[in-house]
Order: sequence, then structure tokens, then C-alpha cells
Amino acid sequence: MLESQPPASPENPAPPRRAARILAVANQKGGVGKTTTAINLGTALAAIRQRVLIVDLDPQGNASTGLGIAHNDRQINAYHIMIGQAQLSDAIHKTEIPALDIVTSGPDLYGAEVELVSATGREFRLREALVQVSSAYDYILIDCPPALSLLTVNALAAAQAVLVPLQCEFYALEGISQLVKTIERVRQTLNPGLEIQGIVLTMHDKRNNLSDLVANDVRAHFGDKVYNTVIPRNIRVSEAPSHGKPVLLYDMNCPGSQAYLSLAGEVIHREKRMIG
Repeated sequence: MLESQPPASPENPAPPRRAARILAVANQKGGVGKTTTAINLGTALAAIRQRVLIVDLDPQGNASTGLGIAHNDRQINAYHIMIGQAQLSDAIHKTEIPALDIVTSGPDLYGAEVELVSATGREFRLREALVQVSSAYDYILIDCPPALSLLTVNALAAAQAVLVPLQCEFYALEGISQLVKTIERVRQTLNPGLEIQGIVLTMHDKRNNLSDLVANDVRAHFGDKVYNTVIPRNIRVSEAPSHGKPVLLYDMNCPGSQAYLSLAGEVIHREKRMIG
């Protein structure tokens, strides 16, 4: 039988919480399942009792839409955080999933890069903002825009690691090479501890031989950086955002949902290994 613990008090303070692990979900190529991965990985982590914050740093705001946050409810969003008009906590919204929150985004975020072009420390705006809330979460997932922009650089400067969704298509390896170079430049100049946490193969079609060929090429090139879990091309995953839900709420038993639960387990295992 577990012994009860005395309540926290000045004489017996509660142990300090570890700051959240911050993962940038990044790929400069569009249509690779980046936002879908951020939403559904976040949901899967929350389902296994991790407290998760998704930061929607894409001006298209698809992560916000995919988690059911109406445009009218985004008056304070990532744009206001980036230009210093609001605290990050002011932009956090609860979602339908317990333990999963989101910082929303919208088209005004496109203007942040122009407004910050001459700002001192512009690459660290997000890192500084996240300090305020980091101890309240286990994981913070940053959904990056499909471009190697100042917003993406902010995400990479703030993160401890990068998770790269990679579509199983012919030009997959060519597309990732520029991202790897950008990660290396950020590591050398802004964030020495930045690592690639892993590469997740998405939109895998088991009926298509090309998907297997690409998967094999990526594994040959990146080795154990590639997750064992492969996200299948699945109609339920595609349908879920139009209902403002992650696929784990839309259809818990579909292959896509099961794949993201498996990926969440792999992410946690790798994180434990990386931080010791």
C-alpha cells in the first residue's frame, strides 16, 4: 500500500517541476503531414497523461482549426506574442482534450516577420515567451510554417529537439536536406543543444511500392533517427480536421489513431534516453 505524502508547506515544499521538453515539428515542404502530426501526437501524448501545449506558429492557423478553435476566439494569438504585445499565457486556449492546450495563430502572424526584421534578439522572441509557461507542461510542440523563415528559426532557437515529418514520396530526401542544413546553422549560432529527435514517415501507402522504396532510402540515410512507427495514408486522418477534431477523437480505432499512439510512445522513450 502506498504511503500518503504530507501536503506541501514552507517546511515541506513540493519538489520543483521539470521544465517542459520543447519539440519543433518542422519541415519547410508543405503537405507532408506536419500539422496533422503536431495535433495528433499532442493528443496521443495527452491521452497517456502528459500535459501538452501546442504552439501554432503557422499563419495558416491549421492546428488551431484542427483542434476546434474558432477564428473569432483568436483575438490574442501567436502574432501578439511574437511582437511583444501580450504574454504567452494570454493566448492559451483549452481544447476538448483534457491536458492539451494550444496557442492559436492567424493570418496576422505573416506580418510578424516584417515587423521584427530590425528588432534586437528577434530570433529569441518565442524562447523568451515560453519561459513563462514551461513548468506547467511536460511537452510543448511547436507547429512550424512550411518555410525556413524567421518564425521557423524562432521555433528552432526555442526547441531542444526537432521532429521532422517526411512524406513517403519521390523527392523526400531532397526536401529534407535544406532543413538539416538550417538545423545545423541554428545549432552553431543560436542553440547549441538542438538535436533531431526523430524523423517520422507519413502518408505511407502500403499498396504503393514507391512508399516502401522511399522508406527504405530514408532509413538507409538517417539510420535510427527514423522512428519505427510509420503513419499510414488513412481517410479518417484526412477527415478529422474538417470536424475540428484530432483523429483520436474522431475515430480512436482507425489505423491512423493507433499509429499516433505508437509514435507518442516512441517519442517518450527517446526523450528519456536523450535527457538521461
